[in-house]
Amino acid sequence: MESVISEHIEITPGVCGGKPRIAGHRIKVQDVVIWHEKMGLSPDEIVSQYPGITLADVYAALAYYHDNLEEIRQQIREDEAFAKELQVQTPSLVQQKLTNRNATNDSVPLG
Repeated sequence: MESVISEHIEITPGVCGGKPRIAGHRIKVQDVVIWHEKMGLSPDEIVSQYPGITLADVYAALAYYHDNLEEIRQQIREDEAFAKELQVQTPSLVQQKLTNRNATNDSVPLG
């Protein structure tokens, strides 16, 4: 008997970092998990925002997640740590402009 999830979830080296994703799309299982669990979107809401995927795709991604909890949670933790590292290494351009503007305003003599 063929696994139903394999019709909906695929892992391809070099695509999405080799992470499990919805077949034929670049939407990772961990994306669906974040949308559902952290952002509170229902499967129907996810499909309405990404009409290229089906409700079966979303449920397959959630089933894959529940079958591989620690693997997917670890991927999410690693991606969050990477994002934080990038934020530290790449300061906000808006914050830089505000800092420069404030420094310029502080050096202008009043009156």
